[in-house]
Amino acid sequence: MASTNNQADNSFKNDFTPYTEKKGEEYMNEDQVEHFRKILNAWKKGLMEEVDRTVHHMQDEAANFPDPNDRATQESEFAMELRARDRERKLIKKIDESLAELDEGEYGYCRQCGIDIGIRRLEARPTATLCIDCKTLDEIKEKHIGR
Repeated sequence: MASTNNQADNSFKNDFTPYTEKKGEEYMNEDQVEHFRKILNAWKKGLMEEVDRTVHHMQDEAANFPDPNDRATQESEFAMELRARDRERKLIKKIDESLAELDEGEYGYCRQCGIDIGIRRLEARPTATLCIDCKTLDEIKEKHIGR
């Protein structure tokens, strides 16, 4: 099931054409906002479909195996699937937050320094909230504190 999870996480990357910026174009204009709205909604839809598939799979596969080893294997598989769905649930929440930021005109700007995050970075990670410089500094701090 891991490859399916990865497909759902990255499906948005295959479903859009990279945005072509026009010379002198204002950052996060109407066309760009619509571009990212489509990406975020497609990604969310893919994740929601994966959740539905998991629910149906677990319902279809649920069995009361008499052999404790078979039962333990099934429970382990279900637990792994549920952990993946929990991760996806958190990602859906981030997508919803990004969609709300689009509506509020705050999407695409770094939460720490306020500069443009950048079209390419947002296409690579549509839920990004930090510019590359602030994200790099955060990772350095996290690595230093983690020691």
